Amino acid sequence: MRYFMKITLVVVFIVFLFAGLSHAGNVTFIKEYTYQASEIDSKVTARAIAVEQVKRLVLEELGTYLMSETEVKNMQLAKDTVVTLSAGIVQSEILSEKWNGENYWLKAKVAADPAETTKALQRLVKDKEKTGELEDARKKADEAFKEIARLKKELAAVKADKNKQKEYAKAVNTLSATDWFKKGKLFSNANKYDEAIDAYGKAIEFDIYYTKAYNNRGIAYAKKEQYDKAILDYSKAIEIDPTYAKAYYNRGIAYRKKGQNDRAIEDYNKAIEIDPNYAKAYNNRGNIYKNNGQYGRAISDFQKACDFGDQKGCENLQKALKNR
Repeated sequence: MRYFMKITLVVVFIVFLFAGLSHAGNVTFIKEYTYQASEIDSKVTARAIAVEQVKRLVLEELGTYLMSETEVKNMQLAKDTVVTLSAGIVQSEILSEKWNGENYWLKAKVAADPAETTKALQRLVKDKEKTGELEDARKKADEAFKEIARLKKELAAVKADKNKQKEYAKAVNTLSATDWFKKGKLFSNANKYDEAIDAYGKAIEFDIYYTKAYNNRGIAYAKKEQYDKAILDYSKAIEIDPTYAKAYYNRGIAYRKKGQNDRAIEDYNKAIEIDPNYAKAYNNRGNIYKNNGQYGRAISDFQKACDFGDQKGCENLQKALKNR
């Protein structure tokens, strides 16, 4: 990338594997990448940078293929968007790596069924929350790369600046955090919640303020019906960012699962206060009101949910109007 002055990029080969004449079989892309470390890099920082770069390369090849050879070309998506979202659908694999004290070399591959990947991409595009999280992770990594480039230049002049060295390590840790976060998304989308919990935990180790990692680990715990652990994670996300409406919403769901409806309503109220258009929060609060026999409040909430585009809210509104 432009961000680094001493990066050598080696593209060795791209392998296409087809089963028959259709897109039914897997297509595989393999890339190599060499990162030439600077004086301030360690093996750990060099690897983190190289891993992010080589994964981007294989996903870019996959994105190019999907846009030229599959129905993705009709989805009117930018290539960067396809590449970003693919990180939440297909898993990149590091095949081999080598560090000689100056250069970190990696070989990675991505293998995917084009037809299945296209279907998954079509589903993902419709989920604004999931696409938003993947786009946020990409943006977070891009900003980290810019910070790394800036600090490299500054440290080249003043190598002994301990504060800038810490900033550099933090920026590199951000790359590792977003990499693990994307793995967590990948596992969550595949309903592999134990693996997702581990991945989000790794993301948090690299960035203890990663609110979305806490929130998503909470969701994974909730999927396993471990609601107390989920509540702890949602609460941590809220502690870091008190304006994080989704964490309040998710904690409200967990409290409701535990039968603590008053606390659930408090959280739905807060989510709606932060985001007055939060359709799902209106719908969920409406369900509690309905179950409590407060049909007027329930209908009002279902109406709001429906107005803001929540299909379940529309369905619940019709049922509530018939049964009141």
